[in-house]
Amino acid sequence: MEKGYTGELIFDRMTESLSEERYIIDDLLLQVNNSYFQLDKVIISKDAVYLNDVKYHEGDYYIDGEKLLSFNSGREQKNPVIQLKRSETLFRQLLQNFNMDHLVRASAVFVNPEFTLYQAPIDQPIILPTQVKRFIKELNNTPSALDKSHQKLAQTLLSMHQTKNPYSTFPNYKYEQLEKGMHCRECGSLNTEVDHYDLVCGKCGTHERIEKAILRHIEEIKVLFPEIKITTQNIYDWCNGKVSKRTFLRVLKKNYKTVGKTKDVYFE
Repeated sequence: MEKGYTGELIFDRMTESLSEERYIIDDLLLQVNNSYFQLDKVIISKDAVYLNDVKYHEGDYYIDGEKLLSFNSGREQKNPVIQLKRSETLFRQLLQNFNMDHLVRASAVFVNPEFTLYQAPIDQPIILPTQVKRFIKELNNTPSALDKSHQKLAQTLLSMHQTKNPYSTFPNYKYEQLEKGMHCRECGSLNTEVDHYDLVCGKCGTHERIEKAILRHIEEIKVLFPEIKITTQNIYDWCNGKVSKRTFLRVLKKNYKTVGKTKDVYFE
């Protein structure tokens, strides 16, 4: 996911140079005829609507039929062209449903300069790293004066965007099931010890100031269990008593607002 986000940022910077009139919409999740599909970047120009699926693959790959395979390991990867064609078909159906007539051009855009694709079919909608700048240049050289039909399309897409992805999976978990302790910020190991003012990882050797480590674990429990009040005892238990309650209380008072009095005190 991080690599995919990096690729989208790179392509974002490249499309910032586009002139003329264009609507650019990022990260759309749409539903058409009970089918969901995602679009990384939609560029609405006068001549066409460009659907761009941005990829940040790294290394050597080749295509065998409809399979995308790693050149070194031979392992099969998801072929973005197959998913792209499905998204393009659903997008055309969307246009038909709203009686809109726009030319659609879909492309799988590989932006990582360390990516090489052997045996790339010339009839596939693939833009390789060496072709991305040329693609942007050609798009930029195409005059684009938008009218109300383009505005209507942009507004329709934004109104149809789904904020909740039905395919995102979130594991079921309970507080009692989770192993408690202070984990390393780098490798995630619970094999950590407190050495003076640092939390030290026994696996990778990473040092982290104890106050920053405590704040990190406080934010962690807030995300995982928003219903749990942030108290000294709760944080002490979550961190498995790695640090004294006095230290936890000092960090909480310094960085959070105190609510309540005496035994009912908690922090926000």
